[in-house]
Amino acid sequence: MALPRRRLPEKLPFARAMRPDMVAHGVSADRQNQLLAAGQALGLDLAEGQARQLLGYLDMLQRWNRVYNLTALRDPAEMLSHHLVDCLAVLPPLQRWWATLPTAAPHRLLDVGSGGGLPGVVLAALQPGWQVDCVDTVVKKVSFIRQVAAELRLPNLQGLHARVESLPIPPGGYPLITSRAFASLADFTALTRHLLSDGGVWMAMKGKLPADEQAALPPEVEVFHVEQLQVPGLDAQRCLVWMRLR
Repeated sequence: MALPRRRLPEKLPFARAMRPDMVAHGVSADRQNQLLAAGQALGLDLAEGQARQLLGYLDMLQRWNRVYNLTALRDPAEMLSHHLVDCLAVLPPLQRWWATLPTAAPHRLLDVGSGGGLPGVVLAALQPGWQVDCVDTVVKKVSFIRQVAAELRLPNLQGLHARVESLPIPPGGYPLITSRAFASLADFTALTRHLLSDGGVWMAMKGKLPADEQAALPPEVEVFHVEQLQVPGLDAQRCLVWMRLR
């Protein structure tokens, strides 16, 4: 059963109409250059407009954090490296995976336990042809994602307030289900299995490869690839755990 519907505030905190050319207002050129350099190191040719859009999202995250606990990080430099660039690093592997699918396959993904929209918002901003659904049980976090979609003009981004195990299955299911700091691999796959399309995959963002979590997976779930990531400017282990049904 979906969570009881709660009426969202008519006027959201810090909400204001913003034109795309206003998003970058007050954002330092240094941060933009850092983001562009990180994208280049990852093999991503970010346009300046895309960088401004991502930094506009970071600015919103900082403003909402003054009232709501969307993320434990408060320092702008850490938020840039640990959030934006960390999520940028998953885009090239995702692009390579989508390229292996038939052309007609829907580019739809579900980001589970999305919190403040990581990595969902980053993916939606850089891949306008992908439909990105971010689900969370906390209404304030879903309200934030919806506000991001409105202010940054991301029609392909949707915030869903529900328990993922009760989420209705879209036509054909989700070819890709992602998570970042959501749950153990076993819980992640068990809670979302009904949403996975035929031939679909799970991708979990992890730090160090959790061997104990991998060992706890049920026999029908296979880890078919573990991809080590190098995140520019971040001295920490990162990996992607790719899973599918046998």
